[in-house]
Amino acid sequence: MILAIKKLTFAEYLKYDDGTDTIYELVDGELIPMSLGTGKHGAVAKLLERNFDDQSTKMGNNWTAQRFAVGIRSPRGGRWDTARIPDVVVLPLEQWQSLANREAIIEPNEPPPILVLEVVSESTQSTDYRSKRSEYAVLEIPEYWIVDPLREVITVCTLVEGFYDAVEFRGKEPIISPKFPELDLSAEVVFTA
Repeated sequence: MILAIKKLTFAEYLKYDDGTDTIYELVDGELIPMSLGTGKHGAVAKLLERNFDDQSTKMGNNWTAQRFAVGIRSPRGGRWDTARIPDVVVLPLEQWQSLANREAIIEPNEPPPILVLEVVSESTQSTDYRSKRSEYAVLEIPEYWIVDPLREVITVCTLVEGFYDAVEFRGKEPIISPKFPELDLSAEVVFTA
């Protein structure tokens, strides 16, 4: 659902307040409300956020996973009037701390996050599989997870020469993540969160 008749600039988006608690993504200058999602959607995102934090600590990486807390400014049609808010973003702790006193948006001139993750819902299927996949590749985000409870499949996309190579994981298959090589999870475990 599109709410703005007039297209917003990115600066207008950052200042936008309609007096509700609705969170919006900006896509080609248009406000797109983010739905709350099901309890399963939230549980899956939380489980993965915790696992990424635990693995970061075990690997000795100074990384943090943040759920619904970091936006990423994204190109669409050659313009930068799109901002995505992934379900989970993994980024260096130092980068997260640099967002403390400003809008928590990673700008195009900043290093990309280490990993982004989207949990698919009925209303976001096409966007998560197609639009965001293209946008995140252009931003050179090394790893993009598409976690699809509707199909019970987790697709791990790894950036190779500007494009994502994708591997799907189902059931009890261990999920293989280049950024988290010691991750001990399967799709079955994730979807029973």
